[in-house]
This record gives sequence, C-alpha cells and structure tokens, in this order.
Amino acid sequence: MRWGRRDHAVHVPTLLPRERILAHAVAEDGSVIAGTRDALHVVPADGADPTRVPWELVEAAEWDAETSTFRVSEVGEWGAERPESAFVLGESRLLLELVRERVTASIVLQRHVAVPGGGMRVIARRSPHGGTDPLWVYEYDATVDPTDPRVREAAAAALAQAKDEVGLA
Repeated sequence: MRWGRRDHAVHVPTLLPRERILAHAVAEDGSVIAGTRDALHVVPADGADPTRVPWELVEAAEWDAETSTFRVSEVGEWGAERPESAFVLGESRLLLELVRERVTASIVLQRHVAVPGGGMRVIARRSPHGGTDPLWVYEYDATVDPTDPRVREAAAAALAQAKDEVGLA
C-alpha cells in the first residue's frame, strides 16, 4: 500500500470527508484498524459501533511481538478506567510505524514534576495537523493523591509554568 492513497479494500465509516487511510491492518477477529493523518479508526468485526480516536487522545499504543497483540489505551480521567482495546494482528508493520509517528507528533510537551507523595507528568497534546489549542493532561504516579490540596496546588503551578514555556500563558 502506498501512503497517502485511500485504500478501497477496507470500509471505514468513521472517516471524515478529507481523511485518507495511510495504513491499516485486519485483526485475527476480522476487525479493521486503520490510521489516517488525524486519527486511529477501529471497525469492530462484531458489528459494534466503529470508533475514531484522534491521535492526541491516544495515551499509549503497545506492540507485543510474542503474541502479535496491538494494545491501545486512550487518554482518560483520574480514577476512571481508561478505554483500552487489544487486537491480534498479522502483517501490521506499516500501521505500527504510523501509530508511533502520529502519537509522537501529537506531544507538544511532557514533563515530570515532583508533588507531595511522588510525582506527576504534565503533558500537552495537540492534533498532529495543528490548528487547535493543546489538550493539557496530568498523569499521576500511583502513590499520589490528586485530591490532596497540596498536590492540586503543585499541579496548577506546574501547568502554569508549562503553558508559559510553550507560549500559552
């Protein structure tokens, strides 16, 4: 498959009008996982609703070569279970390369800071094509209590400093 051309062999109903499939893979269960410049698309084989996850909302994507399992977790809220999907894939090199490149391109800033009880990361994510304000996310270490007023104060200060550094203060 050539990058930049729409692949007519797969049907992805969540594509926006100008989106084009850059890479895709078909999972062992028949689900289609496709990547465009702007998002990861999943069309489940079981008839469930297809999903479109903008790259800036993909928290992590992991590949387990031993089991050929591709796992994707989405950005979520503290205390809530994060949406996660896993697929057993065959030939998927192009899709995996695209996912790595697009997720990396969405990160504007990522910084680990000390807070009471441990540490946290302040992360700014933006659509790889730009044009939108960054999405700011905190990731707390497991030992940190985000409800602690001291943690909230430290998080607010870290966010203000990060925004200032990227010119958004």
